[in-house]
Amino acid sequence: MRSTTAAATAVWTVTRVALLLCVFQVFTLPGPDVTSDVRVIYQGWSEVLSRGTFPQDDVSWQYPPAAALPVLAPRALPFLDYPAAFFVLACVADAVTFGLLLRAGRRPDGRAAGAWCWVAGVPLLGPTAYARYDVLVTALAVAALLTAAHRPRAAGVLAGFGALLKVWPALLLLGIPRGRPARTAWTAAAVTGGLLALAFGVAMPGAWAFLTFQGERGTEVESLGALVFHVARHFGWEGQVLLHYGSMEFLGPYVSVVSDVALALSVLAGVWLLSWRLRARRWSGSTPAEAAFTAVLLFTATSRVISPQYMVWLVGLAAVCLVLRTSRMTPPALLVLAATGVTLLEFPVWFGHVVTSDMLGIALLVVRNGLLVAACVLACRRLWRDTVTEPRVTDRAEAAVPAAAPPCRAGTGVSRARSGDSRATAR
Repeated sequence: MRSTTAAATAVWTVTRVALLLCVFQVFTLPGPDVTSDVRVIYQGWSEVLSRGTFPQDDVSWQYPPAAALPVLAPRALPFLDYPAAFFVLACVADAVTFGLLLRAGRRPDGRAAGAWCWVAGVPLLGPTAYARYDVLVTALAVAALLTAAHRPRAAGVLAGFGALLKVWPALLLLGIPRGRPARTAWTAAAVTGGLLALAFGVAMPGAWAFLTFQGERGTEVESLGALVFHVARHFGWEGQVLLHYGSMEFLGPYVSVVSDVALALSVLAGVWLLSWRLRARRWSGSTPAEAAFTAVLLFTATSRVISPQYMVWLVGLAAVCLVLRTSRMTPPALLVLAATGVTLLEFPVWFGHVVTSDMLGIALLVVRNGLLVAACVLACRRLWRDTVTEPRVTDRAEAAVPAAAPPCRAGTGVSRARSGDSRATAR
């Protein structure tokens, strides 16, 4: 294990130096500058937030109120300019996540595969991983899942805080075993989230303006539903691609229909997850991580928006699954890693091809989104089989086995008969 740790640490160091060189623009990848959001948008938001209010007139602010904390955090490092401080903090969050996975891998029920998944997955996404605050949220999510089995209250606090950072960590507690652990974790999450929401709502105007901005988004060009319009453009569809609410989206005829279908698919995903929760019969130590991974996969794949940084969430949750020996999520986790590598190609390397809907751009999206859909199907099947189907079959098999005959007491029944036969033979 010591040699594995040393090898993983060495690879982590080399790949993260490469990422830092990218975001500091010592060398750059083809395509748009992925750090512009930090240098322009995040820094501008931090100036508004530092005055005690949220960016109420900026439609690209589409985050829960606690997102103000990672946006403001670089200002706590006055010896660095804002972009440099942001990149350093992202690297620190990456290192913390790596350390948590390494430590979990040393447990009796752990393995090194989780740390290796994180080591490989983050650089597969390229500099985008350090140019968004999602890596900080993912670090919090990994910590919550790794503590869920033994400290449900702590997991609830972390998940509640994470939900106020970027909503999706609310799904982390879906797989907590029924009964007292679930009540403890969910109560802690609700109290933490409620108190934070109240504090931001009272202290800073515009805390909930993001709900309006988020609800008015369309179909983003990298989403699953966008493939309809990428193909339709070759058959005379009259819509266009424009920067809309902070991302490149399709605007035009039938976009609202496709957006509604995506929303309906997300609702169906939620219904399936609720059904799983009600019918699950057996929980293992890896079930909370597997359920969280599956849930985030489903809502990511069906979303109207699949931004490249969303892959950081999936890589982190896949790593938690792989660090647990009892988990059977290896195939979908590997599909997520493959999808992350393709994501680097579609953004930023060949993003121009995606925006223009040429054959290369369409092929990249078909492969990336196809990998995500395949990962969803595999994850759902394995989660259902391990917690619903197989336990039910086992229960039926055990019920069908005849009860064992009670042991005979000495001097009675068969024993007495055998004793008599023996005496008769002796005579």
